[in-house]
Amino acid sequence: MARLAQTHGLTDIQQEILSTVRDFVDKEIIPVATELEHRDEYPQQIVDGLKELGLFGLMIPEEYGGLGESLLTYALCVEEIARGWMSVSGIINTHFIVAYMLKQHGTQEQKDHFLPRMAAGDVRGAFSMSEPGLGSDVSAITSKAVRDGDEYVLNGQKMWLTNGGTSTLVAVLVRSDEGHSPEEAAAKPHKSMTTFLIEKEPGFGEVRPGLTIPGKIDKMGYKGVDTTELIMDGLRLPADRVLGGTTGRGFYQMMDGVEVGRVNVAARGCGVAQRAFELGVRYAQQRHTFGKPIAQHQAIQFKLAEMATKVEAAHAMMVNAARKKDSGERNDLEAGMAKYLASEYCKEVVEDAFRIHGGYGFSKEYEIERLYREAPMLLIGEGTAEIQKMIIGRRLLEEYRFQG
Repeated sequence: MARLAQTHGLTDIQQEILSTVRDFVDKEIIPVATELEHRDEYPQQIVDGLKELGLFGLMIPEEYGGLGESLLTYALCVEEIARGWMSVSGIINTHFIVAYMLKQHGTQEQKDHFLPRMAAGDVRGAFSMSEPGLGSDVSAITSKAVRDGDEYVLNGQKMWLTNGGTSTLVAVLVRSDEGHSPEEAAAKPHKSMTTFLIEKEPGFGEVRPGLTIPGKIDKMGYKGVDTTELIMDGLRLPADRVLGGTTGRGFYQMMDGVEVGRVNVAARGCGVAQRAFELGVRYAQQRHTFGKPIAQHQAIQFKLAEMATKVEAAHAMMVNAARKKDSGERNDLEAGMAKYLASEYCKEVVEDAFRIHGGYGFSKEYEIERLYREAPMLLIGEGTAEIQKMIIGRRLLEEYRFQG
C-alpha cells in the first residue's frame, strides 16, 4: 500500500525536493525531536541543515537567490517537517510569511535589501500582530507609530511572537493615524494600520535601542521554537522601513500573509496527523491483548480507518487551497476550510492514536505524548476555528447570494 496523503501531478523537481526533505526528517529530526522538545531546546543543528537545503529561500524568486518554488511545494515540505516535529515548521513559517509579504508588497529597495539574505537564511523573519489585550480582533491594536521628521517613533507591546529571540527581521503591525482624522481612524481602523520592518540583533533583552524581547513564554507544547513578547518604547525607524513605502496598508498586507500562512498551518496539521497515524498503526500491531495484536480487534480497526480517512481528507483540502493560491485566484475560502478541517482532524487523529497507546500514551517516553500537547496549538494559530467559520460563512454568502 502507498503512503497516505500522496499528491498527484507533481513535477520531477517537486518530487526530488520532497524526497530530500523526507529523508532529512527521518534521519535528522524524528530521532532527536522528543528529547529536544522535552528540554525546550532550540534545534540549531536542524535549522542549520534546513539552511543548507535552501528551504529558507524555497518560495523566494530566483533573482534574489531563492528557489522560486510554488506555495504547493512549500506546503508539502512543511507537511513533511511537521511530521517530524511541528516546532521546526513554525521556525520556517514565520520567516516564509515575512518573505512573502516583502515579495508581494515591498518596495524594490526593500526587496533588494532583504530577500537575498533571507533566501540564504542569514536573515530570519518573524511577524507580529497580536497584543496582550486582543486576540482575533486585529482592529483593536493599540501599538502606535507617530511621525517625527524623517522617522517614526513606535510604542506598544506585542504578544505571541514566534521566533522573537532568534529572528533578525520582524514585520510589526501598528496603528498609524497619519492622514486620518480621529473620527476616520475610529470608523475605519483597518485603514489606519501600517506594517514596519524592524531589523534587530538575535537574542533577548534590549536587542536595539527602544526594542526589548523578554525571555521565552513557557508553553504547554510547541517547545523548542522561541515564543516571546515584543516591547517598543520610543523605537525609532526611518520612513523607508514602512513596508511598501506607504502607510495605511498594513492590515491588508498582513492579511495576505496570514492567508498563505493558513495553508501552512493546514499543512502542519496534516503532518502531525500523519505522524500520529503512523505511531498508532505501528503500536496497534505490536501491542497484544487477549492473545492477539490489538490491530486485529474490530474496535481498533475502526479507529485506524477513521484516522486514515481524516488524514487523506485534510491533505486533499490543503493541496487544493495551495494550488488555488498558486493559480493567482482568491483562496481565502479554500484556505479557511483547509485550516479549519486540518486542525480539527489533527486533534482527533492524535487523540485516537493516544487512546490506542493506552496508558503508555501518557508516558513521556512515547512520542505520542508530545504530539498530544502540540496539536492544540493548531486550533488557535493563524485564526481560531470560529474565525475560520466566519470567513467561510461570509464567502459562501457572497458566492451563493440569493437574488429575490
